[in-house]
Amino acid sequence: MSPRTRFWTVTIAAAGTVALTASLGIWQLSRAGQKQALETGIAERGGMAALDAAAMVSANGAWEPLLHRMVRLRGQWVPQASVFLDNRPMAGRSGFILVTPLRLSNNGPALLVQRGWVPRNFQDRVQVPDVATPAGEVEVAGRLAPPPSRLFELGAAEQGRIRQNLDIESLARDTGLDLLPVSVLQTGASPEGLLREWPRFESAAHKHHAYAAQWFAMSAVTAGLYAWFQLISPRRRRTLHGQDHR
Repeated sequence: MSPRTRFWTVTIAAAGTVALTASLGIWQLSRAGQKQALETGIAERGGMAALDAAAMVSANGAWEPLLHRMVRLRGQWVPQASVFLDNRPMAGRSGFILVTPLRLSNNGPALLVQRGWVPRNFQDRVQVPDVATPAGEVEVAGRLAPPPSRLFELGAAEQGRIRQNLDIESLARDTGLDLLPVSVLQTGASPEGLLREWPRFESAAHKHHAYAAQWFAMSAVTAGLYAWFQLISPRRRRTLHGQDHR
């Protein structure tokens, strides 16, 4: 390979590397901006006035703008439809999340309330905790959320009171309830002793800033190495050789 061909081959490779790493850095900054905006939006929704049952009924399927907002709902528990979601950690411990449907007042629909976390009996894995459920009309405060998260499970979906996952449509068929496709993370003190340390959304935008810094550093190193070995060092050698000949 001639010196000229080698020079242009290295130049093209270096330019491509700089362009690629710089573009990846820019993309990471863009991702950081998107996640930061999402976190800010969720925090702003959390500070809005609490939604009531009328707002839930009138949503008419437009749930996305309402997610993460606080709610204050009145209704009656449907304890016979309660489900204990298994393998759900909270505060560093594994146990159950108790989910009970709440039928909204005035013959309204029902929605799932994630009432809190409770430890399981590891000596008897089929035993469900004895958690009291108030009778009559109650007021529930919490945060509107998507349905309970799904975990990987082998085989067919479980039935019974202890389940790995909960499918709203299946539960609606089994119970005859008109279930809304959202849930509520109940907040406040629990007279039943349920733990309610729900995780807050964190965008982790700082990680994308760190990744961007790495890509930009790689871009700068590539440009610096190219400038030294292809431009500065050869010029210095020519200058030194020219002085030696004088």
